[in-house]
Amino acid sequence: MRKYGLIGYPLGQSKSAAYFTAKFDAEHIDATYSLYEMPTLTPPKDLDGYSVTIPYKEAIISYLSELDTEAAAIGAVNCVKHGKGYNTDYVGVLATLDEVLPQERSVAVKALVFGSGGAAKAVFYALRQRGIAYCRVSRSRERGDLLYEQITPAIIGEYKLLINCTPLGMYNRNAIESQNKQCVDIPYSAIGSEHILFDCIYNPAETEFLRRGRLQGARTINGERMFIEQAEQAWKIWNNEL
Repeated sequence: MRKYGLIGYPLGQSKSAAYFTAKFDAEHIDATYSLYEMPTLTPPKDLDGYSVTIPYKEAIISYLSELDTEAAAIGAVNCVKHGKGYNTDYVGVLATLDEVLPQERSVAVKALVFGSGGAAKAVFYALRQRGIAYCRVSRSRERGDLLYEQITPAIIGEYKLLINCTPLGMYNRNAIESQNKQCVDIPYSAIGSEHILFDCIYNPAETEFLRRGRLQGARTINGERMFIEQAEQAWKIWNNEL
């Protein structure tokens, strides 16, 4: 029996085990997929392949012997097979962008990306692939083009694609309710029907970020498509189908 899994911390929000277990059952695959919640990063050595989520998509790189071309260009890894790191997140981002933003419109739209971690790096790469100009928003001047306190209504009006790559609003089974309703601090009143809000989070289905955008008339999409596409891409890597 083949063994796969997900490493990260926390993992209460993850649907990966349920997704792959259902896939294995439906396709009669003799394999298991487990969650390995790690307060401290300790890469597993007994798995046929594994996924990586927050907060280890960048830290895992120093433990690997090789990176594929995309993972090296992105600077983050979310899929590992026998010591080699891959990034499949960007495939999910591309699929999501193509769903909400036809390519003929993409060059006319600019994106504000909130966050600077591993998920954000995959988003940056995907945006470059689609020729979409973007601005990085971070709590750190070293990792962002703008700080959150610099985001004005005028800037929101200029950037029609808003992408959350932070964990704010992600479901946490151990958090109090108010923590699960957090969101990036931006002037939501400046959002309108011409905006698209994309949240890389898929649990809950509607984060506070998306809810506030919806109430302003914006089109919203969560990370479900991104999650499925990256998972299927990882499965192809683990099974030498790429």
